Amino acid sequence: MKKIVFIVVMSVFALACKPKQTVTNTKLDNKSERFLKGDWIVSSVNYVGSDVFKVTSFNIADAKCFEGSLWTFVSNNNTGEMVLNKTNCAAFGSQITWFINKDGKFVMKFLSEGVKAKHTVGGYVLKIANQTETSFQLIDRASVGSNSAEVVYQFDKI
Repeated sequence: MKKIVFIVVMSVFALACKPKQTVTNTKLDNKSERFLKGDWIVSSVNYVGSDVFKVTSFNIADAKCFEGSLWTFVSNNNTGEMVLNKTNCAAFGSQITWFINKDGKFVMKFLSEGVKAKHTVGGYVLKIANQTETSFQLIDRASVGSNSAEVVYQFDKI
């Protein structure tokens, strides 16, 4: 009888202590990550449905300022950097940390100088699509009034 009570108590305790699940799956898609290794350029930024509205991407600049931006992805340690360099747009550069999870989501953080990734609270989750060895797309959701739209960043290998 004591064994049964002990088993029931331990079962209840084990269920009560179940760790929280994260919102973003952190199981990596290493094959997809290896395709990103190297230098890339954003060849276009398109809004699905219309180019009438203006979107600020990643709280940095207008989405169209990301056209021509240069990105480097290092797949063996999930780091990299990006540089905005478009005329008539503010110059910007940052180190990044990133990964692709098994759900097909590209998870990225912009890193401030001297601050480690684990101490950077905010980040971005985008959908990765149409991935080949020479191109891929990152798709972000943007709020437009009471609706939402997709912002598609087209990356091409340099």
